[in-house]
Amino acid sequence: MYEDITYELILQRMIDRVLAQNPNIDTREGSIIYNALAPAAVELQNMYIQLDTILNESFADTQTRDYLIKRCAERGIIPEPATKAILKGEFNIDVPIGSRFSLDILNYRVIEKISNGIFKLECETPGTEGNQQFGTLIPIDYIEGLTSAELTELLIPGEDEEDTESLRQRYFNSLESQSFGGNIADYKEKTKQLPGVGGVKVYPVWNGGGTVKLVIIDSTYNVPSSTLIDAVQTAVDPIQNQGKGVGFAPIGHVVTVEGVSATTINISTNITYQEGWTWADIEPYVHKAIDDYFFELASSWENENNLIVRISQIETRILNIAGVVDIENTTINGQAQNFVLGADNIPVRGEVIG
Repeated sequence: MYEDITYELILQRMIDRVLAQNPNIDTREGSIIYNALAPAAVELQNMYIQLDTILNESFADTQTRDYLIKRCAERGIIPEPATKAILKGEFNIDVPIGSRFSLDILNYRVIEKISNGIFKLECETPGTEGNQQFGTLIPIDYIEGLTSAELTELLIPGEDEEDTESLRQRYFNSLESQSFGGNIADYKEKTKQLPGVGGVKVYPVWNGGGTVKLVIIDSTYNVPSSTLIDAVQTAVDPIQNQGKGVGFAPIGHVVTVEGVSATTINISTNITYQEGWTWADIEPYVHKAIDDYFFELASSWENENNLIVRISQIETRILNIAGVVDIENTTINGQAQNFVLGADNIPVRGEVIG
């Protein structure tokens, strides 16, 4: 707002006012008047810079993180903290609860037994970093009889601390729709605050009065594990006490939690290659382009009635790959048309033929 008010403009306005009173006064650089006014002009310019900053920090849409956090606190909203990934480990023996293992640069701690030789492990490093590593675990402390230890499956994804723009959007959402005891906004807000949940759709009275169905996607925008579904069910409305208000669901609400389902998408297309290029050269890049597209679709699942896999999007992304000259006759699951998924389905890449 004040970016046009520069040091030069301020100084010239001050000099002009002096000359308006006495045109004969010397105001050249180095003169007494100039030297008296110049430092004041610098300070005034700095003041306008600070005024511009204060103006930006006064409104939620332009506030920096520190001030946005203070604004959100007025509505009881705080940034979601980073959470730790929960993974499944498989061992040749039962290991002690609390045992620590390492894989690459990350450490993991055994927190719960699932069955014989199978345990839940918590990554000691918060955030999404703990979602990436799988393979052979190395015990930090000696465990007698241990000959194999594998990290095999992500059960509950870890999440990074909520970013500024997500927090800003939550603040604006709190103004647009008020969440209170058991309405759709309340279920969405509280369910998405649970560790590992990336999105949720709420279906009220789906099986008669007093019933609610929540369909969730995990924070990596994949099909959630049964462990995550069970954890959400327990937090919302435990199976053994359904409808009794033990979770955050109101008394009288019988809540069922399910996960999104994956729909396999097979793609066939005819590609014209640049001279010297073949399918083998571009296949990994085609797979990545499709996976990136499907990730974008999955990340928008919560806000869409039905996801649509579009042929135009697939062809456009493949055309941007080096070595591809043209593309035609693309089909999805054998049909030369866009593919509409079910309301609670996300796409996963199947066979790709080029």
